[in-house]
Amino acid sequence: MTITPEAPTLNAPVDVRFTKAGTPLAVRYDGRIWAVTEDPVHWFTRDSWWETRRNVPVGVGNVVDIEHWRVQVRLGGSDSQLRTFELRLDPLSEQWLLEAITDN
Repeated sequence: MTITPEAPTLNAPVDVRFTKAGTPLAVRYDGRIWAVTEDPVHWFTRDSWWETRRNVPVGVGNVVDIEHWRVQVRLGGSDSQLRTFELRLDPLSEQWLLEAITDN
């Protein structure tokens, strides 16, 4: 599955398990556990709040910096095809979202 012009992002809620060091270890998506197999890539983007006009209650914290991870995964305990998941943390809900899946 890849991003297409008709579906630019998936935005599917996922659960992410992290190591003690704070890097992704596994992703639960569509009822299945995908194990992270390679070193993940981590970065932040900034929300264009002036375009989205999201109202945020006072004291919520930083909702402008958005955390992302790109992880290569396989279905846990199998020799399944290697895939790349792009994950984004929604700062308002603290929910991880799967933005894209690409096959390697």
